[in-house]
Amino acid sequence: MDRSSTSDPSTRPRLQTVAVIGLGTMGTGIAEVLVLAGRDVIGIDISDAAALRAGAALEAATARAVERGRITEAGRRAALARFRTSGDLAAAAPADLVIEVVPEDYALKHEVFTALDAVVRPDAVLATGTNALSVTRLAADSAHPERVLGLHFFNPAPAMKLVEVVSCVLTDPAAVAAVTDLAHELGKEPVTAGDRPGFVADGLLFGYLNQAAAMYESRYATREDIDAAMRLGCGLPMGPLALLDMIGVDTARTVLEAMYAASGDRLHAPAPVLGQLAAAGLTGRKAGRGFYTYEAPGSPVVVPDALTPDAAAAATGGREVRSVGVVGSGTMAGGMAEVFAKAGYAVVLAARSPEKAEAAKGRIAKSLDRSVARGRLTVEQREATLAAITPAGSLEALAGVDLAVEAVAEDLEVKRRLFADLDKVCRPGAVLATTTSSLPVIACARATSRPQDVIGMHFFNPAPAMKLVEVVRTVLTAPDVHATARAVCAKVRKHPVDCGDRAGFIVNALLFPYLNNAVKMVQEHYASLDDIDAAMKLGGGYPMGPFELLDVVGLDVSLAIEKVLHREFREPGLAPAPLLEHLVAAGCLGRKTGRGFREYAKA
Repeated sequence: MDRSSTSDPSTRPRLQTVAVIGLGTMGTGIAEVLVLAGRDVIGIDISDAAALRAGAALEAATARAVERGRITEAGRRAALARFRTSGDLAAAAPADLVIEVVPEDYALKHEVFTALDAVVRPDAVLATGTNALSVTRLAADSAHPERVLGLHFFNPAPAMKLVEVVSCVLTDPAAVAAVTDLAHELGKEPVTAGDRPGFVADGLLFGYLNQAAAMYESRYATREDIDAAMRLGCGLPMGPLALLDMIGVDTARTVLEAMYAASGDRLHAPAPVLGQLAAAGLTGRKAGRGFYTYEAPGSPVVVPDALTPDAAAAATGGREVRSVGVVGSGTMAGGMAEVFAKAGYAVVLAARSPEKAEAAKGRIAKSLDRSVARGRLTVEQREATLAAITPAGSLEALAGVDLAVEAVAEDLEVKRRLFADLDKVCRPGAVLATTTSSLPVIACARATSRPQDVIGMHFFNPAPAMKLVEVVRTVLTAPDVHATARAVCAKVRKHPVDCGDRAGFIVNALLFPYLNNAVKMVQEHYASLDDIDAAMKLGGGYPMGPFELLDVVGLDVSLAIEKVLHREFREPGLAPAPLLEHLVAAGCLGRKTGRGFREYAKA
């Protein structure tokens, strides 16, 4: 391939004829994208059944495209005419580009590439769809290493916008440029990456999935609660264990093995449960069972099985709660007071002074006004909610409440002193709850004479909008207190997830190592902020990229949580990235200071 064609798109060869080797779900999806974009596609698979399925899938996909007005019936017939199948690699001879998406096995991929060297033209580009194996090794073992690169589509290929274009030191830049052009023409967003296991998106995603599997294996939380926590707490399209089932437990384990071999980071050492499930043939949706059980192999429909969570807690009677005390005057305290009052509870909002309490109620009134203006609340509901909230300038006003929830500064000594005071003020039998997101609940409980009455209820910000509450039991929490917290969550229309009292609970324990690893990618100059954010939004379906999220959360808050996780679990991979520490030391804390990983216009 002519390297002089790299900079001028008009001189670069157009990749018109594309051979796709492997007509499984991914290969068929790639073929669909290509034919609908006007490319001639040669689908190659040793299985006649796979070829037939690919043809049927393409028939259905083009029919849907006609129904949605994307193409005409004539266009549909033309698209179908551009697709042919074969069981012989020799059929790839006329291809300008060959994309292999055979199983993640180096020997198999090497065999395919060796055969292709004897078949295709010297100027044809050879792309591997691997996300775990070495592109460099495949290139080095090829007769024409300069034309070998990685082209990683995401599943389902027709829907997902991200394509990772992976080059190694042997790859001709002109080949990278030609494939990048093709990705743009297909309506995709190409992100360039270097050759290391997982590349950008999976390099961040699979560590998170692995930690979720380990969390489930340790029985820290149920599979349902882990998945619900990440969907509702982070806005993710799918929980990690359901995603592992969709990817394939065996595939995930292969990717993690490669990542661990390359990095030595124990966070990438595959959780033993992945090996156990794979050895038992419980590889996820494709097998009909993995972390969940499915209606049939290949079906996305989950059915009940013997692994459903223990319902003993639900059967335990809770304590009656008619009134709630909220301690604090910040955003979280006001949000929780609004949530409780909307649900019909009598609420006492206690702050350090009457003025702070009144100001907090004033902010709630403005929040309710916005809800009325948007049609989410009637004027009558607004008035009833405000009438249910009594502002108070001291803790003494909480003497009669049935549940007291604190939302003060995330400082253990501040919380311990507060719980010692609540112990003196609140009536016997009242439930005492902390909204901490990172501190030990047991330390708050031990500051009282009734640790059995103390529980964590971690609401997410903003409390009126976010559906998740992490219900955190300590080793001393009474069963009826746990049942009470869950019942209150149900009444305020939140989704409770149960977990034990350890750093990060569910969401932060899975979220912040992922964010920290993203910072390390930038620190190591592997990928840019923009490429990483785009990769996770387009390839993972995340609502925000990691750097967008870090700047919103606050780099100082993020660093504090990273330090707590590192201190508790002692994993070297959890040590805060030095770049994060440097930005915090420089006062670059994110949106609130106008500068974090990015700069922001001042309000």
